[in-house]
Amino acid sequence: MAKVGKRIKAAREGIDRDATYALDEALGLIKERGTAKFDETVEVAINLGVDPRHADQMVRGVCVLPHGTGKSVRVAVFARDAKADEAKAAGADIVGAEELVQEVQGGKIDFDTVIATPDMMPLVGRLGKVLGPRGMMPNPKVGTVTPDVAKAVSDAKGGAVQFRVEKAGIVHAGVGKVSFTKDALSDNIKALLDAIQKAKPTGSKGSYLKRIALSSTMGPGIKVELASVAAE
Repeated sequence: MAKVGKRIKAAREGIDRDATYALDEALGLIKERGTAKFDETVEVAINLGVDPRHADQMVRGVCVLPHGTGKSVRVAVFARDAKADEAKAAGADIVGAEELVQEVQGGKIDFDTVIATPDMMPLVGRLGKVLGPRGMMPNPKVGTVTPDVAKAVSDAKGGAVQFRVEKAGIVHAGVGKVSFTKDALSDNIKALLDAIQKAKPTGSKGSYLKRIALSSTMGPGIKVELASVAAE
């Protein structure tokens, strides 16, 4: 059995791993038990009643968190001419076309998210093997293939979180930092849950939202009462 470090042990004290907590109480426990020397990310895991192996049960989308993620995001945009100028004006870190494709193909990836105008997708499609495994391939379903590059850049910089259900039927997402207030974290979590509810697929039968758990980067998981998250 692996030895549990003092910090992890201290973080687990007072938490019943089998109990479910109201959202406000769960956030309080996470904020009290920051175990790392850095500002940890608060992460949510949502179990859904779907089987993503079926196309009509896939859950995917994007949510702009009202209080942002607390992370600095570097944005790359594939665009030309006026759209390239719009992207730069909106704060994009990297903007380009053929030359940017060559850089990425050569292994230079110094950005966190990618946006493209629709006309650039035949070109960007060449990068599927590079961007796909990193979860960075632009997709119209999450607003990263769009003619409105200024809004897409603004959203990405302002706290847009992409979500996609994994094979086990779970959505994982970062919803802020431990340093955020409980109210800010609560607002972000409820916004994400609302976006996931709106993305409910046609093939989902029975209970859609099954379980929710919160954790910090280095902290233990805490189960949350569904009713406390849905409540306004």
